[in-house]
Parts: sequence; C-alpha cells; structure tokens
Amino acid sequence: MAMSKLSIALLLLGTILLCSSSVKSEVEEEASAVVVLDNTNFTEEVGKHDFIVVEFYAPWCGHCKKLAPEYEKAAQVLSKHDPPIILAKVDGSDKTNKPLTDKFNVKGFPTIKIIKSKGEVEQEYKGPRQSDGIVKYLKTQAGPASIEIKSAEDAKSLVDDKSISIVGVFPEFSGTEFDNFIALSEKLRSDYTFGHTKDAKILPHGDSSVDGPFVRLFKPFDELFSDFQEFEVDELEKFIEEASMPLVVIFDSDESNRPFILRFFRSPNVKAMFFTSFQSDKLEDYKTELHKAAVEYKSKNISFLLGDPITSQGAFQFYGLRDTWLPLFMIQDKTNRKYLGKNVEPDQISFWIKEYMDGTLTPYKKSQPIPETNDKPVKIVVGDSFSDIVYESGKNVLLEFYAPWCKHCTKLDPILEEIAIALQNENIVIAKMDATLNDVPDEFELSEFPTLYFFSADKKVKVFKGGRTVESITNFIKKHKFPPTAEPEVTTEAEAEIEKVAQPKAETVKDEL
Repeated sequence: MAMSKLSIALLLLGTILLCSSSVKSEVEEEASAVVVLDNTNFTEEVGKHDFIVVEFYAPWCGHCKKLAPEYEKAAQVLSKHDPPIILAKVDGSDKTNKPLTDKFNVKGFPTIKIIKSKGEVEQEYKGPRQSDGIVKYLKTQAGPASIEIKSAEDAKSLVDDKSISIVGVFPEFSGTEFDNFIALSEKLRSDYTFGHTKDAKILPHGDSSVDGPFVRLFKPFDELFSDFQEFEVDELEKFIEEASMPLVVIFDSDESNRPFILRFFRSPNVKAMFFTSFQSDKLEDYKTELHKAAVEYKSKNISFLLGDPITSQGAFQFYGLRDTWLPLFMIQDKTNRKYLGKNVEPDQISFWIKEYMDGTLTPYKKSQPIPETNDKPVKIVVGDSFSDIVYESGKNVLLEFYAPWCKHCTKLDPILEEIAIALQNENIVIAKMDATLNDVPDEFELSEFPTLYFFSADKKVKVFKGGRTVESITNFIKKHKFPPTAEPEVTTEAEAEIEKVAQPKAETVKDEL
C-alpha cells in the first residue's frame, strides 16, 4: 500500500515585510549544509561517502516545506560531527531525476534514504523529523549498531523518555548470547537504539543487582521497561516486536506516536479501535477501560488503538464511519470483517469485546445509501445492494470497481454507457461501484482502478483484462454470458494484440488512512 495521509497541511498566506538588507537570519548568513544532488552528480557524490542521507522532496509538498528547516538545522550540526555526516536532497518532482526516484522506489514525498558503503547498502530512514531527533537518530545509525554503556551518563544519553531503547547486560562482551544480540542490533538498528553494558547498576529502572546476561527494553509508555533472558535470535526479535508496542496505541497529532500507528495498521492482529473526542470528560475512564481490555486480551492477538476523530479523519473516511456514532468502537478481524459499537459508554467496552469473542456480533458493511432511483443505463451498486444486483439478480452483470479520483475510470464512463444502451434488451446489467466508499466482497480482488468483473447468470466470476473499447468489452460479455450465444465471438491472436496495445495504464489502488 501507499503510505496513509494522516493530516492535511494548511498553507498560511501572510504579508511579506521588506527588511533592511543588513538584517539577515542565521540561516541566510550561513551557507546551507544540505548538499544538492541530481541525476548528474548523484553517483559521484554518494561514492565519496560510507554514510550519506538523501531526502527526496518536491518543492510543492507541504510536508517537505515543514521538514526543510529541521533538516537544515540537523545538517549544520552533523556537518561538525567526527566524522561529518552528510545530509543531501534530490528534487524528486524533476523529471530528469526520475532514474533516481525509480531506483530508490520513491512513492511519496518526503522520502528519506540512508545510503551506506558508497552506495552499496540502502535503508529507509525511520527516525524523527525534528532537528534534535534527526541528529540523535543519525548518530546512532552512523556508528556501531550497539553502543557500549560505561557510565550512568552514557545510559542517560542513550535512554530517553520519548523513544525505544534496548540494552543488553553481559558479564563479558563475548559468547553466543552477546554475538546474537549484536547480530540482531545490526538487523534492527533502523528501528531501535541499542546499547550494551557489563553493569546493570548504571541503568534506569529494574533490579540493579542482576548481572546478566539479559536484555532490558526501555519504553516511554506502560510499565516503562521489560526484561528478557532468551537469546535465540528469533525469540529475542519477537520479544522486541511485542514489548516495543504500547498496549493501547494513541492516534493523535503527536509525531512520536506515528511509528506505532503505522505498525498498528500493518499488524496481522485483530484490530480493536476506539474513537472519541480527546476533550471528552470521560476520556480518562475510556483509557482505563481500554487498558484493562488490552491486558486481558493481549494473549489473544488483539491490538488496541485510541483515536482522536479529528486527527484520524483519514481512517474515518477509509472505513466509512460517521461522527454521529461517537464514541465509537470498531473491531476489524483478520478477514477484514468489521464490527461496530456506536455511542459506547466506558463500562460497555469489556462487554462489547466479549460479545465479539463469543461470535454474537453482526458484521458491519461499509456502504453508501442505496439510490432512491437507479434508472440510468449504468446501474449504481453500493455495499447494501450488492447482493440484490449482482449475486441474486439472475442476470449477467458486468461490474466496474472505480475510484472517484481515477481519470481512467472517468474515461471509461461513456464506453460503459454505450454498451449498456446497446444491450439493454438482453439479460445483461452494466453496473459500477465506488470501491472507496463501499466494502468489496473478498472474491473480487482489486489491485488497480478501474477493475472490471463479469458475474454470469450461472454465478461464475471472470475478471476482464482486455482493451477498454466498446467492441472488446461487448465481445467479452457475449463470450461469457449465460446462457451462451450460439456462436460466440472468437478473439484471434491479432485482435488480442490490438487489445493489448489499446489497454491504458491503470491506476493502483490507494488504501490511505
């Protein structure tokens, strides 16, 4: 999936005041520390460095504009690091730089890549987007995967109250346990900060008398730390993955919560999501009840999220939810079925989850309202009318799944209308459904817009992959309809090649939160 628009940047228009040319800001006086790269100098410049950071940006991108001063401040600081850490940028919207955006799989802006070993190794930047956080994150990425902690000051520098830190405690820096820890820290270094020490007494929290070997994971939520004493790599990685997630993920505008939100929605777990105003007098009661439920059902592979409906408006639109249903509880299971609890009180949360676990809840179907009139040649299908128009109509149905923003879908509209008019006296329905506002049954897989499926009167499903012309689609319908035409149209190899050329490039499905 493309990454999610979780917020909309507001462009503030103000008056530009003319100041004396003798008055300049520090940024204006000091030359930019960010190196400008493009397709002509990229390979040469990257080849000079064992570690370089490259931002792919677009001049019109609001998020890029917000990042720019923070990125510049970080570049100024890191240019003085020993050795210097170079921050660079590439205008990804410039067509001449397309070979670079293709090479680094840039799908949106800004995209930041860490490039190591003179271009041989590439990894995604997963750190903060404020200058101090950028500096701290990149210092850990440029150095060894795990840093030795020799004093309480070292520990304080590594462990903070806003991020995940993982420290291994060992009697000696050798042996299988230590080697496994270092190997895993190298693998996960882009996600977490790692350290190792021989002295547990200098670490915050926990029993300082423990000698090790053990791993202590520090986190800015829940119980603040978790200890683990298994050093088999897979088990240790599983511990880190589970212990580094809050019992209840907070979906708000705090940038430090963003990594947890992304991990929540990417998780294969059942997702329990509760939405309410963060100004509510009952907010603390909801938090308490959600935390209790998260503890109770943690072993059942259910992940919990508490969302502010203003910040999480993208999720509301994606799931087809309404503000009038707040406070709202929604569970999405592993097959993407959804169950809703509307206007939920704090003391109803545990009971509502129990009903889900007992299998007594009815799934919710995302659907636009059924149209009051549906008498145009191309029929409108919504989630609540899908069964009547497609499954149970007894007719042959050609169904287009479209998205409102898809220009190829718009171009297809007059073609489908012409076909619908031509076939109106036959046992055939031409229909369309907005796949962004209605749940699509699982048997209809979508990877692009538009996608055309044919559901025949004998209940067979065929996906249409031919050219989007009246002739091509009509021939496909006549070939697959039931009962079949006495002498069905046959597409020759030459015609197939023509259809292939005529097929326009589709637009990929965008599941944005």
